[in-house]
Amino acid sequence: MKYYSLNHNAPKVSFEEAVIQGLATDKGLYFPETISPLTPDFFETIENLSNEEIAFEAIKQFVGNEIPEATLKKIIAETLCFDFPLVEVEKGIYSLELFHGPTMAFKDVGARFMSRCLAYFNKDKKNNTNTVLVATSGDTGGAVASGFLGVEGVEVVILYPSGKVSDIQEKQLTTLGQNIKALEIDGVFDDCQDMVKKAFLDENLKHKNLTSANSINIARWLPQMFYFFFAYKALKKYNKELIFSCPSGNFGNICAGIMAKKLGLPLLHFVASTNVNDTVPRFLASGIYDPRPSKATISNAMDVGNPSNFIRIQEMYHNDLEQFKKDFSSYSFTDSETKTAMKTIHDTSGYIAEPHGAVGYLGLKKELENYPNAIGIFLETAHPIKFLDIVEPTLNVKLPIPQQIESVMGKEKISTKIKTYEELKTFLG
Repeated sequence: MKYYSLNHNAPKVSFEEAVIQGLATDKGLYFPETISPLTPDFFETIENLSNEEIAFEAIKQFVGNEIPEATLKKIIAETLCFDFPLVEVEKGIYSLELFHGPTMAFKDVGARFMSRCLAYFNKDKKNNTNTVLVATSGDTGGAVASGFLGVEGVEVVILYPSGKVSDIQEKQLTTLGQNIKALEIDGVFDDCQDMVKKAFLDENLKHKNLTSANSINIARWLPQMFYFFFAYKALKKYNKELIFSCPSGNFGNICAGIMAKKLGLPLLHFVASTNVNDTVPRFLASGIYDPRPSKATISNAMDVGNPSNFIRIQEMYHNDLEQFKKDFSSYSFTDSETKTAMKTIHDTSGYIAEPHGAVGYLGLKKELENYPNAIGIFLETAHPIKFLDIVEPTLNVKLPIPQQIESVMGKEKISTKIKTYEELKTFLG
């Protein structure tokens, strides 16, 4: 399998090169040269397969022969060492819980998969160190820190916007030590992401072997399609069409879902549910892609003004807006609407949704008006405990502290504050 840049001005590369480089030399995101749908037999008998077997079939064409089959299966087994339960919160509406991993966020899957791929590619390269440079608006930092902790030959530098991640999220990315370092940026997530992209293209930093663990990296992005296969497997018995609503910030999850559909997974429709950072809803309404600076909200992991993965989605639809709209809708919601949805879900079923999941629920409810006979699934991307200061007062509940979170709460935060790209460059050396 070869990968090409979506800016179309860089050489094609292998899976290994795409993972290690993260971003192409022309600043473009990598995309697979071919997408071969899986056989009808696979979907007809999917309920007889384990999650690990499903994931292997879904991902193997994108890895090719660059990782031996037995090693790839081992990587998948280590990646998927927790559950992905569906919880019915209303008749025909399910929460797909993606927060049962070590950092209680959906990004555990991509981070664990990528770290193990990178470790395999580094195993025979003596004295070779990669620097994983990653920007986070919330959960990416913690998942990457956990996934790469102690991985030989890998240094991790995490950039996060000061005061704009939750206390628990900050603890998860600033307290682990070892090969993990955190930079606290005076700005918003888009500033962090811009610094990361600039560093990748800086000739003076080539000696650092920089790569990204944001969803711009194919090894972080592609495994996210596994969730959609698992949900289809669980709901296939109802013989109904499925609609997925993804709370969307950098659009990696929903982009992976569309990739699953391109592989043949029979999904009816996708909803990109956003907070007031509404670049994509505005694009669908006007046909004009007009990114704006991000605004802070209670669903902070979605505070993204210029979602990186949207270009991949456009590529899968050959930039044909009308074809795209047949499979895809996008709606934005305010913090007030989000809190009301959290209360509605809790009052109806006793289910505790955090702000991102509540935004996904709102988008799903809106889209189901067009498809009343379909089953709807919204993605719950993080455990409610990570948004304690929003969830508890909104729902008037007291949340127990899970063990995964308790283990970092008493640790000392260690971070370096910076304001400019030059300071980042100096830090990286």
